[in-house]
Amino acid sequence: MQGDLPLSDRALEQRLVELETRLAFQEHALAELSEALADARAEGSRNAELLRHMLSDLRKVRTELYADPGEEPPPPHY
Repeated sequence: MQGDLPLSDRALEQRLVELETRLAFQEHALAELSEALADARAEGSRNAELLRHMLSDLRKVRTELYADPGEEPPPPHY
Protein backbone atom coordinates (compact mmCIF):
# COMPACT_ATOMS: atom_id res chain seq x y z
CA MET A 1 0.00 0.00 0.00
CA GLN A 2 2.80 2.43 0.82
CA GLY A 3 4.48 1.76 -2.54
CA ASP A 4 1.50 3.30 -4.36
CA LEU A 5 1.66 6.59 -2.45
CA PRO A 6 3.90 9.56 -3.26
CA LEU A 7 6.69 10.32 -0.77
CA SER A 8 4.80 13.09 1.03
CA ASP A 9 1.72 10.89 1.42
CA ARG A 10 3.85 8.04 2.79
CA ALA A 11 5.50 10.37 5.27
CA LEU A 12 2.09 11.71 6.29
CA GLU A 13 0.72 8.20 6.73
CA GLN A 14 3.76 7.19 8.81
CA ARG A 15 3.32 10.27 10.98
CA LEU A 16 -0.36 9.47 11.44
CA VAL A 17 0.48 5.90 12.48
CA GLU A 18 3.03 7.22 15.01
CA LEU A 19 0.47 9.65 16.44
CA GLU A 20 -2.14 6.92 16.72
CA THR A 21 0.40 4.70 18.49
CA ARG A 22 1.27 7.48 20.93
CA LEU A 23 -2.41 8.17 21.56
CA ALA A 24 -3.09 4.50 22.28
CA PHE A 25 -0.14 4.40 24.70
CA GLN A 26 -1.33 7.56 26.48
CA GLU A 27 -4.88 6.25 26.74
CA HIS A 28 -3.56 3.03 28.28
CA ALA A 29 -1.35 4.96 30.73
CA LEU A 30 -4.26 7.23 31.66
CA ALA A 31 -6.49 4.21 32.35
CA GLU A 32 -3.79 2.70 34.60
CA LEU A 33 -3.35 6.00 36.47
CA SER A 34 -7.10 6.34 36.91
CA GLU A 35 -7.31 2.83 38.35
CA ALA A 36 -4.37 3.51 40.69
CA LEU A 37 -6.00 6.75 41.87
CA ALA A 38 -9.29 4.96 42.54
CA ASP A 39 -7.43 2.28 44.54
CA ALA A 40 -5.55 4.93 46.54
CA ARG A 41 -8.78 6.79 47.33
CA ALA A 42 -10.46 3.59 48.47
CA GLU A 43 -7.48 2.73 50.67
CA GLY A 44 -7.53 6.26 52.12
CA SER A 45 -11.21 5.90 52.94
CA ARG A 46 -10.61 2.54 54.62
CA ASN A 47 -7.73 4.00 56.63
CA ALA A 48 -9.83 7.00 57.70
CA GLU A 49 -12.65 4.70 58.84
CA LEU A 50 -10.18 2.50 60.73
CA LEU A 51 -8.72 5.58 62.43
CA ARG A 52 -12.21 6.76 63.46
CA HIS A 53 -12.91 3.35 65.00
CA MET A 54 -9.58 3.30 66.82
CA LEU A 55 -10.12 6.79 68.24
CA SER A 56 -13.60 5.81 69.36
CA ASP A 57 -12.22 2.69 71.07
CA LEU A 58 -9.49 4.75 72.73
CA ARG A 59 -12.08 7.17 74.10
CA LYS A 60 -14.06 4.25 75.50
CA VAL A 61 -10.99 2.75 77.17
CA ARG A 62 -10.01 6.10 78.66
CA THR A 63 -13.53 6.60 79.95
CA GLU A 64 -13.50 3.16 81.57
CA LEU A 65 -10.02 3.56 83.06
CA TYR A 66 -10.45 7.11 84.30
CA ALA A 67 -14.13 7.64 85.04
CA ASP A 68 -13.16 10.69 87.12
CA PRO A 69 -10.95 13.11 85.13
CA GLY A 70 -9.11 13.91 88.38
CA GLU A 71 -7.81 10.33 88.51
CA GLU A 72 -6.10 10.67 85.14
CA PRO A 73 -2.33 11.03 85.61
CA PRO A 74 -0.71 14.27 84.43
CA PRO A 75 1.05 14.32 81.08
CA PRO A 76 4.68 13.12 81.13
CA HIS A 77 6.16 16.63 80.91
CA TYR A 78 4.88 17.60 84.41
